[in-house]
Amino acid sequence: MTTTILVSGGAFAPYDVVVGRGLLKAAGAEVAALKPTRAFIVSDETVAAIHGETVRASLAAAGLATGMVTVPAGEASKSFEQLEAVLDRLLVEGLDRKSMVVALGGGVVGDLAGLAAALFMRGIDFVQVPTTLLAQVDSSVGGKTAIDTPRGKNLIGAFHQPRRVLADIEALATLPVRQVRSGWAEVLKHGLICDAAFFDWLGGEGAAGASGDPDALERAVIRSVEIKAQIVGEDEKEAGRRALLNLGHTFGHALEAELAFGDTLTHGEAVALGCAMAFRYSAQQSLCSAAEAERAEAGIRAAGLPTRLSDVDHNFAADALIARMAGDKKAEGGRLTLILARAIGDVFTDKNVDAGAVRAFLIGEGAA
Repeated sequence: MTTTILVSGGAFAPYDVVVGRGLLKAAGAEVAALKPTRAFIVSDETVAAIHGETVRASLAAAGLATGMVTVPAGEASKSFEQLEAVLDRLLVEGLDRKSMVVALGGGVVGDLAGLAAALFMRGIDFVQVPTTLLAQVDSSVGGKTAIDTPRGKNLIGAFHQPRRVLADIEALATLPVRQVRSGWAEVLKHGLICDAAFFDWLGGEGAAGASGDPDALERAVIRSVEIKAQIVGEDEKEAGRRALLNLGHTFGHALEAELAFGDTLTHGEAVALGCAMAFRYSAQQSLCSAAEAERAEAGIRAAGLPTRLSDVDHNFAADALIARMAGDKKAEGGRLTLILARAIGDVFTDKNVDAGAVRAFLIGEGAA
C-alpha cells in the first residue's frame, strides 16, 4: 500500500510524492510512466552498493536504457568538482533533453544530481529516490538543488522541481541509528513550525520512529511531506512562508560551516541544535515563553539529538558564527535573518535581527 501526496503550485508542474514500501523495486515502472528516452542513475558509493542494482534492474525491466555514476559518500561531494564530474559523465553517456536523471541516495545526492539536471542542456527532468529519512521528509521535496562552497552551505544552486519522488520506507532499514535520528530532526522541525499536535505525537506514540520503527516512520514521513508540500505549493522560491522551513538552519548552517561540513555534526544534528537555539533565543527576547522553549528542547533531546553547544566537541567563537550567519543566503543587506518562535507550531521570519543581541546570546550559550 502506498500514499500519494500531490505537490502543486502555480509556478511549476505538479508532481507526486509516493510514500510506501517496495518502491525501489517498482522504480522502473514509476520512471517509465514519465516517458523519458532513457534514465541515468546518480548515486553515492555507499548507496549504490546497497540499492544500485535493484533500481538499475527495475529500470531495465521497464525497457529503459540506463547507466549509473557514483560520487563519494558525504557532504564533501556537494562541490564544483563532483558537479563537473557528473555533468561530464552525462555528456559522455550521450543523454539528450528527453533523458531523465534518477537521484538515488540521501540529500547530498539529491542536491547534486538535481543541480546537474537543472544545468544539463539548460534543464532536463529528474526523479528523486531518497534513501535517507532526512531526504524523504525534506530535501527531496520542493526543488531546492545546490552545492556548497568553502564560504557556506548551499550557496550555489537552482530551483528545479523533480517529476516524481519515490520514498521507500524499506530503504530506511539499512540506515545507522545516527542517520535515522538526523532525519528525525527535520520531522521534529515540521511539528515545531506549524503542527503542535504532530510534535506531541512524535514525542509520545510516534517516538519509536526515532529508533527506526517502520510504522512510525511511515506516518512521520507522510505527515512531514504533507506539511512541506502545502508550504512549497504556496511559495516555491522562498519569498514568504517557505522561509519558515529554515527554522534552525541559520544557526545550524553556521555550525556546520565552522566544522568544515565534517562528521562532527550531521546536517540533521545541526538543525536540531539550531532549532533548540532558535527557541531559546526567542524566549530570551520575550517572543515565546521559557516553558515553550524548554518543551521544544526536551522533545529534541528525547530523540537523542543535540540541543546545546556543549554537546558538540568543538570550541565555537561567537564572532565567527555571526560572520557565517551574516553570509547565509537568507540574510539581506548584511542583516541577520532568523526564524523565531511565538510557540510550538507558531514561528515567524524576522529579517532584522540585532547582531549584538545574537552575539550576546551565543556567548551565553558557551561560545567564546
